[in-house]
Amino acid sequence: MRAAGWVAAPLVLVLGGCSADPAAPEPSAPFADCAGLTSPLPAQAASAAPSTTSADSPVVTQSDGSRLPDVSLPCFTGGESVRVADLPGPAVINLWGSWCGPCREELPLMQELSDVTAGRLRVLGVDTRDKKDAGASFAAEHQVSMPTLYDKDTALLTALGRSTLPVTVFVNPAGETYVYTGKALDKPTLGSLVRAHTGVTVA
Repeated sequence: MRAAGWVAAPLVLVLGGCSADPAAPEPSAPFADCAGLTSPLPAQAASAAPSTTSADSPVVTQSDGSRLPDVSLPCFTGGESVRVADLPGPAVINLWGSWCGPCREELPLMQELSDVTAGRLRVLGVDTRDKKDAGASFAAEHQVSMPTLYDKDTALLTALGRSTLPVTVFVNPAGETYVYTGKALDKPTLGSLVRAHTGVTVA
């Protein structure tokens, strides 16, 4: 059976609840390091990043008028902390926790988004209110390797004015944000939101 595509007219939202994740032996963290997260996308790919409806008509992205909060978080794999406000768009930032049911549905889809938009869209995770071993174990099991920050004390979640997960922040090339929260995203809905709020079309 053919997998669902990235773009569809209706917005289908999947409801789910959060449940505890049993402790597991700590694996090595599967995430990529955070080097270069605050640098622009590669010059050779940047020209292809914004999707266009025609040769002369760039997509006009939507935002809520906000900017990323000035919060610094450690990279899950170690190294220097990353200042979230310095992350350039276009980007998708997914706040998740291994204990959160909707996050567990959504996170593998975020990895797929990262894979299919490599070089055109920056996709990263923020493991939130979680134990490091539980987060690493879940990610390893589901082959999630995108760069990930660690936010045990919910600094970013709080700065965004949210209290529940999952939360996904879409950042357009001008650095303006749109925050989506509360429900697990399916592929067509995520694809539509990416195009609307970052200007990148997911093929």
